[in-house]
Amino acid sequence: MRWNVGDLTVTVLNDGWFQASLDLVTGVSRAEAGALQRAGARTEAPRITLNAFLITGAGRRPVLIDTGYGRLGPETMGRVPAALAAVGILPEEIGTILVTHLHPDHVGGLTVDGVAAYPNAEVVVHADEAAHWLPDAALAQAPDAARAYFEGARRAVAPYRERMRLQSGGEVVPGITVVPLPGHTPGHCGFRIVSGDKSLLMWTDIVHMPAIQFKQPEAGVAFDVDGERARATRKRILDEIADDGSVVAGSHLEFPAVGTVTRDGAGYRFVPVLWVGSET
Repeated sequence: MRWNVGDLTVTVLNDGWFQASLDLVTGVSRAEAGALQRAGARTEAPRITLNAFLITGAGRRPVLIDTGYGRLGPETMGRVPAALAAVGILPEEIGTILVTHLHPDHVGGLTVDGVAAYPNAEVVVHADEAAHWLPDAALAQAPDAARAYFEGARRAVAPYRERMRLQSGGEVVPGITVVPLPGHTPGHCGFRIVSGDKSLLMWTDIVHMPAIQFKQPEAGVAFDVDGERARATRKRILDEIADDGSVVAGSHLEFPAVGTVTRDGAGYRFVPVLWVGSET
C-alpha cells in the first residue's frame, strides 16, 4: 500500500505476523487484557502484525525504515524482501536504512547468512540504542533472559559497521526527522516524514496490540526495557496525536497500518485512513 506525503511516497511493507499471548501483557491484569482483546479483535490472544516502510521520491535513493524479521522469525514472517520486489526495488538500490530500534523483528532482515542484505545501504541507529545493545561490556553484563537480544543486535549490524551512522536527533535524511520515543528500548525512536504541507509520523512500537493498548494505554509488553518510561511515552504520544490529528503509521498496526487517533472514553481509538489509491 502506498501513500503520497507531498512529493514523497511511503509504501507499507508487510513482513507478516506472529501469534502472541496475553502473557506478554504488563501493567494491567490478564483478565482486563483478555476482555479488551476479545472485544476489540474477537480473538482470545493477540496476533501481532509487523511492517516496515519504504520512502521514495524523485532524485533520491530509496530509504527503508526497519527491515523486518528476516529469517529469524516464524514462517509467517520475513516478507519484506518479497514486498520490495513487488514494488520494483532491488536491495542494492536502498541508500539508507533508518533503524527504529535494535529488536530482532526490526533488524533481523539486515543480514542473510551473516552477509549484508542491502549491500550499498548506510544504516542509521540512535546513539542511545547503540550504547545499550552493542558494546562488549553490555553483552558481558546482559541478564541471561535478554542475552539473545544483545547477541542478535550485534549480529544484525556487524556487516554494516563501516557504514553505520549514529544519530541523536534532528533531520537524518532530507525530509525525515527523528522523533525520540524512549522506553520500549533506550534509543527507541520514530521518524516524521515531511514534504510540503504533508507529514506522517512512523511511530514504530508505541502500540504492539491495538485491541488492548488503544483502549488501555497502561498496558505494556514484557519486552519493554523500561516499562514505566514506555507507558509514559505511549500516553504522551497518543494524547498529542489525538489533539493535532496527525497521520501515523506503526510497525505493529494492522496492515495497511496508517491512520489517525481519536479519544474514546478514557482511552483512544485508531481510525485507519481510507486507502483509495496512493494518497493520504
